[in-house]
Amino acid sequence: MAETNGQARDDAADETPDADGAPDAGDYPRGRRIAAWQRAERTLWRAPMDRSIGEQLAALTEDAGTLTDLGQPVDIYGGGVVAELEQRIAEVLGKEAVAFFPTGTMAQQAALRSWAGRTGNPTVALHPLAHPEMYERGALCVVSGLRTVHPTTGPRLPTADEIRDFEEPFGTLMLELPLRDAGFVLPTWEELEAVVAAARERDAVVHFDGARLWECATHFGRELPEIAALADSVYVSFYKTLGGISGAALAGSASLIEEARAWRHRYGGQLFQQFPAALSALSGLARELPRLPSYVAQARMVAGALAEGFAEAGAGWFRVHPEPPHTHQFQVWLPYPPEVLTEASVRLAEETGTALFRMWVPAAAGPPGISYTEVTVAESGLDWTAADVKTALGEFMKRVTEQERLARQR
Repeated sequence: MAETNGQARDDAADETPDADGAPDAGDYPRGRRIAAWQRAERTLWRAPMDRSIGEQLAALTEDAGTLTDLGQPVDIYGGGVVAELEQRIAEVLGKEAVAFFPTGTMAQQAALRSWAGRTGNPTVALHPLAHPEMYERGALCVVSGLRTVHPTTGPRLPTADEIRDFEEPFGTLMLELPLRDAGFVLPTWEELEAVVAAARERDAVVHFDGARLWECATHFGRELPEIAALADSVYVSFYKTLGGISGAALAGSASLIEEARAWRHRYGGQLFQQFPAALSALSGLARELPRLPSYVAQARMVAGALAEGFAEAGAGWFRVHPEPPHTHQFQVWLPYPPEVLTEASVRLAEETGTALFRMWVPAAAGPPGISYTEVTVAESGLDWTAADVKTALGEFMKRVTEQERLARQR
């Protein structure tokens, strides 16, 4: 299993994530860093994890009465508002049935284990950068007895030819849409159709790791039901894009979901009550889902302004990837140590009230001294102009130069 190597993830495998979704930075003053993001007056994205318990509770109850009948009994091992959420997801994705899961890791375990039994083949074809390979401690093999193979190692989803010509048989093709660790990248719609068709030619079923499927519609130019229809099963997350407390859903045929519910129970996911997570998921669907196209459009403007700003500032080597972004998230790469860049990011927020970047982490491969960060653009970033981005970037680069000079003096 691959090591995390300090990846800026929301659920790292061997490190404890901190409140801004990245592995703890060791000796770096985490409290100061989080406080800087919280107090910033301007930011491209406010992470739900940055909010206090009180703020989380207030957000949960603010519109709860418009989402469901608050006088109904609480859910007991499902039902109630959890069943309402499942029905809502079935409608949004155009699938026959849906089951709520406490985590996406468990949802995909249940799906892939069920498909292994149905196809008679326990081999899952997926990308080596996919979440199960990077951040789940080998769970597909250790817990579910599955075996994984990699049709490609390129920083992209596999092509139709790679699927069609792969030398080993597999029962399920799993596609992470978008592929986060490669830069939140997506194929074109035509490429995705061709990959799915190639899997079908091999009598394999197709499962979408759609933790961030919500924001893919703009890139594909298709509605969510049409995207989900390509797959035999789809997993979606409620906290990554929609800002929910936790939770996930698995969508597919009624028979598959019935079997997945049995596996959910076996894996320990039959929780007594889940109404807070279900309510926050319903809120995210109502609040964030309609706004995602505007987030994607704004992310493309921000990425373009950053690229222009780096060039105008004489930053030397840099990378904004992909350009333009495929979703409302993308990567920025710079040739400096992560501690230099993170300190500059924190100082920018503290000294100017503007948070442009968050945590920086070292590149997993390549020459030393290369770091990257993930940029997310959401509601709080919609009022930024290209000039705002370039101004903030200029201030950031000044602090990078200062921090690099200080680091050399130590």
